[in-house]
This record gives sequence, structure tokens and C-alpha cells, in this order.
Amino acid sequence: MTIVIYPGAIYFYLDTVVQICYNEDMDVRSKIWLEIDGEPVFGSGRKSLLDSIEKCGSINKAAKDTNISYRKALSYIQNMESRLGKSLVERHAGGRNGGGASLTEEARHLLSKYEKLERGINELLDLRFLEVFGNGKK
Repeated sequence: MTIVIYPGAIYFYLDTVVQICYNEDMDVRSKIWLEIDGEPVFGSGRKSLLDSIEKCGSINKAAKDTNISYRKALSYIQNMESRLGKSLVERHAGGRNGGGASLTEEARHLLSKYEKLERGINELLDLRFLEVFGNGKK
């Protein structure tokens, strides 16, 4: 094996195959979202919102935690529920003990499936990245 290093690229000569590593600090990224009829239903932002609702126990606190307005958070929830035809967030009215919100089992199931999909796609993407760029980093 012969290794030749040039600024911004490393060439590995293996038999008669040349692999190019453009930069050992280079990574591949992707963004995954789910759509119904061309309209976004679920992605990383909405996942973060549901995760925050689970953590904070409140839509208002979750909105602040994810740096979006309460109105936008509510709109995201309503759109997801409407497009999926399923309830994702249980709202608890205020009162002496205050209000709050929690995720339904359907929401937890959606989060679990999305995380599994995301992990699988990222694993495939990492492998393909190594095949194409031969980075050797991963």
C-alpha cells in the first residue's frame, strides 16, 4: 500500500484501486422527515418537541425548551395529530395542581419507530460514505 498526502486529500493505492479521502474531518449528514401527501408530518424538530413534552410535562415548557413559540408548538401537535389521525398529546386542564401534558402510547410508539428508522438510515449512510470517500474515520 502506498499513501500519498496532498493538501485536502489523501490517496491510498491498494493494488490498482485508488480511494480518495478528501479530508479526515469530513462527515456526512442527512435530514429525515415523514410526509403524507407531500406535507411534513414528522421530523427531527417535531421529535424534539415530543421529547420535551415527555421531559417537561407541559406544552408551554416544551415550546420554551425547543425555542419555539407555544402557538407554533400547538400548531405542530395539531397538524401531526390531524395528518396521522391519532392523538399524540394528552392535555390536562389547569386547576389547583396546574395543567400539563403527556404523550400518548401512540406518540411513544411513533418516537420509537422514528428513532429506529433514523439509526438504520444513518448506519447505511455511514457505510456508503466510507465506500465512496474511503474516509476511514468511522
